[in-house]
Amino acid sequence: MSAEHYDALAKTQANYVPLTPLSFLTRTVDLYPSQDALIYGDRRYTWGDVGERTTRLASGLCALGIDVGDTVSVMCPNTPELFEAHFGVAMAGGVLNAINTRLDVDTVAYILDHSDAKVLLTDTAFSQTVQAALARVDRNITVIDIVDPAGPGGERLGQRTYEELVASGDPNFDWQMPADEWQAHSLNYTSGSTGVPKGVVYHHRGSYLMSMGTVTGWGLPNRPTYLYTVPMFHCNGWGHAWTMTLLAGTVVCIRDITATAVFDAIADNGVTHFGGAPIILAMLVNATEDERRAFDHTVQAMTAGAPPPAAILKAIEPLGFNVMQVYGLTETYGHVSQCEWRDEWHDLDDDARADKKSWQGVTMPMNEQLAILDSETLEMVPRDGETQGEIMMRGNTVMKGYYKDPETTAQAFAGGWFHSGDGAVWHENGYVQIKDRLKDVIISGGENVSSVEVENTLYKHPAVLAAGVVARPHEKWGEVPMAFIELKAGHDATAEEIMSFCRAHLAGFKTPKVIEFGELPKTSTGKIQKFLLREQARESAAADG
Repeated sequence: MSAEHYDALAKTQANYVPLTPLSFLTRTVDLYPSQDALIYGDRRYTWGDVGERTTRLASGLCALGIDVGDTVSVMCPNTPELFEAHFGVAMAGGVLNAINTRLDVDTVAYILDHSDAKVLLTDTAFSQTVQAALARVDRNITVIDIVDPAGPGGERLGQRTYEELVASGDPNFDWQMPADEWQAHSLNYTSGSTGVPKGVVYHHRGSYLMSMGTVTGWGLPNRPTYLYTVPMFHCNGWGHAWTMTLLAGTVVCIRDITATAVFDAIADNGVTHFGGAPIILAMLVNATEDERRAFDHTVQAMTAGAPPPAAILKAIEPLGFNVMQVYGLTETYGHVSQCEWRDEWHDLDDDARADKKSWQGVTMPMNEQLAILDSETLEMVPRDGETQGEIMMRGNTVMKGYYKDPETTAQAFAGGWFHSGDGAVWHENGYVQIKDRLKDVIISGGENVSSVEVENTLYKHPAVLAAGVVARPHEKWGEVPMAFIELKAGHDATAEEIMSFCRAHLAGFKTPKVIEFGELPKTSTGKIQKFLLREQARESAAADG
């Protein structure tokens, strides 16, 4: 039989190298050492600079005791330091854990503890939150301060600064390339539907393929200029740090995302591409004339998060932006489906075109399969645009699993599919369109808000008998939490009092923005009927215009 002859051909260093995004940096530094890689205000780094700085960072981390599989956490906005960490940590063999800078003290403490972080790189702007979080972790974590002259300042917590760590490193350090492409690369926490943060583990292979698929799916050219408005703590910034390195692009970083900053970056630096949640698109649409700048080219935008309102997609095109809607989750490294444009849609009117653009679309090239299945039977639903099922996927850009949580991992992968928890219909042409969420996650400004987590906080208030939290449509944020509260007999509370209580226990974006008091609709067994609350929330938003 011929099979034995094929099987006798072995993997060698000559014909097999584990896939890793680190290889992108090797090539780009070699080919374009003098080209601008990072622009951040007055700071500019070439690809040669980035190659040396990330190598020194890796060396410095190893000197701090980081080895293969050790977690390095980062608390930082979109500045060059976080971009560099996307390479330097992996070069040391470590696992990058970029933490959402908007989280509350308790959640940050939980992540630092659960992730087994050995080193924390933290911008001094977040020193108050970080200091309080570290006090709740019962082990030593080495803290390195990121001191950003363009930032608001803040107390130093560590013995060394990031720049001192980089300067201490060996520019000739031999990178710790992965021996196995299945090796953990990054650890991203998502609140999911339970309110308890879950650690999503990425591997080198998935990160590599995510970049390759993004290039093909988005039709990216060589050497683009990319504006990083997607927080790099969200799914590693959708993998665009690696993708832009692959393409030898120029990455423009801005610390605070405002309409003025975005328009200035486009006009001053010739930005050709950017990605962001629909709230970013709405911010640009609603910008005043004073906030806008003229530019002479079309900017390609990738958007994901809550499905973008068709009205926003319609309004942003005349401003010089062409938007592609994508869909994904933290568990899928970010986007795995795209609303790929079809020729037959060109002649539709503006409203119809915008509606099509708001669909979640078809699977991207790096993903093996995306389908709508019945959640119970795992049979594919018909492509009739009406039958609702659950979005499920399988492929190399699905997470390794949840860190230290085998039971939840097994549930997520039941039946050989990753279960998204999102309900959608399948159109005749194979395009997916989300209709409702199967899990009670509210997406506010691109941030996941667990209704269960908010409800648990509300139940801690002494006057609250019962609480139900659902998504309320919002013009700016897409969705915001709305709380329906039933008070205990003999107790009183105002909406502002409840909101103030929540702000003391939750991140600001998780705090309910609207509160309604009254008896909650329940089933005969006492379960709150959330579908009725969702209807009331939609009616409330519509009534407010």
